Amino acid sequence: MDFRLDETHDAIARLAAEVLAGSDKPWTDLGRAGLLTLAVPERLGGAGLGALETALVLTEIGRRAVDVPALQHLALGVLTVARWGTEAQQDELLTGRTLGAAIAEPGDPLPAAPRTAITAGGTVTGVKTGVIAADRLLVTVAGPAVVIIDPAGPGATLTNGILYLNEAPSRLLGGGAAVDGAGGADCHAGLLRFAIAGACALGDGALAGALALTAEHVRTRQQFGRPLATFQAVAQQVADVYVASRTLHLVVTSAVWRLGTGRNAGDDLDIAAQWLTAEAPPAARTCHHLHGGLGLSIDYPLHRHTALIRDLVRFLGGGEHRLTVLGERVCSSN
Repeated sequence: MDFRLDETHDAIARLAAEVLAGSDKPWTDLGRAGLLTLAVPERLGGAGLGALETALVLTEIGRRAVDVPALQHLALGVLTVARWGTEAQQDELLTGRTLGAAIAEPGDPLPAAPRTAITAGGTVTGVKTGVIAADRLLVTVAGPAVVIIDPAGPGATLTNGILYLNEAPSRLLGGGAAVDGAGGADCHAGLLRFAIAGACALGDGALAGALALTAEHVRTRQQFGRPLATFQAVAQQVADVYVASRTLHLVVTSAVWRLGTGRNAGDDLDIAAQWLTAEAPPAARTCHHLHGGLGLSIDYPLHRHTALIRDLVRFLGGGEHRLTVLGERVCSSN
């Protein structure tokens, strides 16, 4: 497989990097450059692209560990609504609103069978965790299906990342007043795929950014009159981080390419999620170690990369959980 970007994809990645370089208002500047509407339908002023192009933007955001709601809005929100929403829902949600999703439930980060209940009338009851505020939220419910709610509306309370739903009014993504079986299940599965792909793309960039900071530090920092990079032990540790980062990049690229072209991406997504959750945290710790005392400062950029990686690992459920998911996939295919 050829992992090189074509002209369009290379232009998107370069533009995102240029916009984010030294930007004081990265979210605003990304919007002005059209990078937040890549997956929005052309009839609404977007580019009508998909998961791969969105992942390129997420990777560049992760590379600089910029504090913006990219995963929630772009991967979980825009991609899902553009794929599954009715035209009326797209008109409402993809023209200026910030989007998010409420997926995780206590004890289950990405539930295949959500416990959040929905009535025949469309009201939703349950608890979601790890929720970031947005104008509208996509909520996974029993069925399974995905519904749209207003987090500031009746029956919904968002406190410290926990969303409490008490007969909150909702609308089924894709239309209808109640869960519609196969369509709802397909939409739910698609949202989970976008969630994993987006998190892995963001993590790919975060680890690559941490590696770049570390490589520059050991190249310029001297000890005993020599650059740190010339010491064999340092070079070996940097090489280990490079292997982890490069492997993550390749499997994420494969996964989002398959997802964007309509192929079955399940295996690649689970491998990417397992690699990110198992290998990125120790690689980040190595980067901190090679920075010495500087690596302990919360004012140094490396701290943002590590914090982002930890957040993504929690979002995906952790290394043991992802290994269990991958093991179950392997066993079910035999």
